[in-house]
Amino acid sequence: MFPAGAFRLLLSICFLNTVSAGKVLAWPADTSHFLNLRIILEELAHKGHDVTVLVHSAMMVTLTDNTSPLKYEHFSVPFTKEKNEKFLDEFLAVWIYDVPKMSYWEFYEEMKKLTAGHLRIQEHVCNGVVKNELLLKKLKEKKFDVVISDPLEPCGELLAELLGVPFVYSFRFSLGNSMERLCGQLPAPFSYVPGSMVELTDKMSFVERLKNMNFYIFQDILFHLLFAGKWDGYFSEALAFCSLKDMEKIAQSSGEHGMIVFSLGSMVKNLTDERSNVIAAALSQLPQKVIWRYRGKRPSALGKNTVLYDWIPQNDLLGTNGIYEAIYHGVPMVGIPLFADQPDNIIHMKTKGMAVMLDINKMQSQDLVDAVNTVMNDPSYKENALRISQIHHDQPVKPLDRAVFWIEFVMRHKGAKHLRPAAHDLTWYQYHCLDVIGFLLVCLFIIIFIIMKIFSFCCRKCRPAKRKQKKH
Repeated sequence: MFPAGAFRLLLSICFLNTVSAGKVLAWPADTSHFLNLRIILEELAHKGHDVTVLVHSAMMVTLTDNTSPLKYEHFSVPFTKEKNEKFLDEFLAVWIYDVPKMSYWEFYEEMKKLTAGHLRIQEHVCNGVVKNELLLKKLKEKKFDVVISDPLEPCGELLAELLGVPFVYSFRFSLGNSMERLCGQLPAPFSYVPGSMVELTDKMSFVERLKNMNFYIFQDILFHLLFAGKWDGYFSEALAFCSLKDMEKIAQSSGEHGMIVFSLGSMVKNLTDERSNVIAAALSQLPQKVIWRYRGKRPSALGKNTVLYDWIPQNDLLGTNGIYEAIYHGVPMVGIPLFADQPDNIIHMKTKGMAVMLDINKMQSQDLVDAVNTVMNDPSYKENALRISQIHHDQPVKPLDRAVFWIEFVMRHKGAKHLRPAAHDLTWYQYHCLDVIGFLLVCLFIIIFIIMKIFSFCCRKCRPAKRKQKKH
């Protein structure tokens, strides 16, 4: 007989939901995407998993932290870090300064050009692993349990297929939700699901729904022309820190006015002198101490209250950095969207009453000063930020733990086939219910035809009687 205490211990061990230490391979994107993913990867490593990260020779993010538990597998690509940075700078310059002035057709043509350039770079990155026989053999020998991939950079899913292991996406975003809808069969009714970067919310007027539908259609065309057309063939062939002490001093010396953290993200460093000085002049008028994350040329209008840093310790976790940080800490925002999904994100925060939105190309220094004063002096912004923060915190599991859980879940069960949507088993006409609609239309046509025939028959029967009555 087991003692009761031993029996309880045995039960707890039997029902403990854990996963034995596994091997994780990460296919990250660059810049802030990698900073986000790295937190999840390091947590997996701290939990005992063997985590390997594939990094190419032209990656812009710095990998000099000797204390990191991650293992890096380096491979070469036929372009330099400088060329990579130049493409990003040109991409951001077009998006920040040119796109706001473009018609929709001009935007479509420019996106074709930019996306094609990005995919050319990514093809070289993909070749660096997929067509590197020695590296691919080495990865196969390690027998990984899962691949964690950033869908912004194609090839992670191909690598998982070549290694014969399941994969997990770490990030959700594509133009017009194209990848999510067309590859993942994500339901996205045009009537209330706004496409990524269309700058709409789920409450749309008729004109906005029309705009949303047009946006989806154009992005689908772009997806098929550039992405699917290129990578379908490629896949088929392949299957054949800086110091924190100074910041602490600034925070502690901020006094009654407090401190402002200003960041335009980890990728943006190419503001024009005129725009950077507009921002600097505005920040210099504020009574608060300002920490500005900025890597460009030092603005001449920079005030004594503002300190520039190449990097600041934001809570870079799971997505749109500054937005989640503001929500997490219950802090109202002044949003200056620059490119990609940023306008969408700020519009959502503005709609929820915790942000003021400014246009980088139109704002003057006083506009930024007024916006900061508005969110600081109007209590409704702080109240809304705290309310949204409480909702965000009110969840049974921390987001980091949830991310790690699902990665371990995929490792435990060798995938998640039971979560595969039934849409994958339907033909295109079944998915859109065209067969049902066609059947109903045929039924309706038959009913109308029968009614018309009966009506015609009745009319013919009635005509002779009327004529006889007239003769009498």
